[in-house]
Parts: sequence; C-alpha cells; structure tokens
Amino acid sequence: MSHFIEIKVRGYHLDLYRHVNNARYLEFLEEARWSLLEGKTTLDYLQNNGYAFVVVNININYRCAASMDDILAISTSVQSIGNRSCRMQQRVMRKASDVVIADADVTFVIVDTHTEKAAPLEGELRAMLERLMN
Repeated sequence: MSHFIEIKVRGYHLDLYRHVNNARYLEFLEEARWSLLEGKTTLDYLQNNGYAFVVVNININYRCAASMDDILAISTSVQSIGNRSCRMQQRVMRKASDVVIADADVTFVIVDTHTEKAAPLEGELRAMLERLMN
C-alpha cells in the first residue's frame, strides 16, 4: 500500500532552465518519507526507543521535467524488509496528467542510536516496519 503527499512546485524549486532542479527531487522524496513515518506513529516509536531512520542508498530515475505551479503527487511504499535493511519505492507524478516525473528505490536501515549500528529487524521493531507495508 502506498502513502501519498502532494507538493506544489514553487519558483525556488527551479534552476536556470526553469524546471525543478534534480537535487530538489531528493528533498521532495524526503518530505514524503517523513510524512509516511509521522502518519503511522512510526516516528514516535523510533524516537522513544533510541532508533533513527537512515537512508543508505537512493537510485533515482529522472523521467520528465516538472515546472512552476505543477502539483506533484508523491507515493511512498515499503517494498521489502530484510534482516538489517529495508527497501522503499517512491514515485513522483504530475497530478494533473499522471505523467511520471521521477521514481526512486530507497534502501534504509534503522540505527540503534546507542551503538550507532544497524539494528536487527526483529520483534517489535520488525512488526512496526511491517505495519508500514499495510
């Protein structure tokens, strides 16, 4: 199941070519991930238990330019949960036309803030992550 947010393209998102700068898409994707974590009380769980959500790899494909005043719909879904890492899929679409602007595969880990190492994804922590898939 995917989680959706919308972002309106503003002037400060644009580069000299008058389309959204590639680095901005990483910010848009991050905003969507934060929204997912906040929406299911996941962020509270992580903070209260000494965990941090850490992106370790992003592979992004830029498919089409977005311009001023476009409304972008960004979907985020957890695709798989391993022993120490998870993979998300994110897609940026122009809402008015369903044109895919960009898509990304994101690998993340949950870091134990006391040890600063990736936590094993088991027990209550794994159950919390599995709820993000539903």
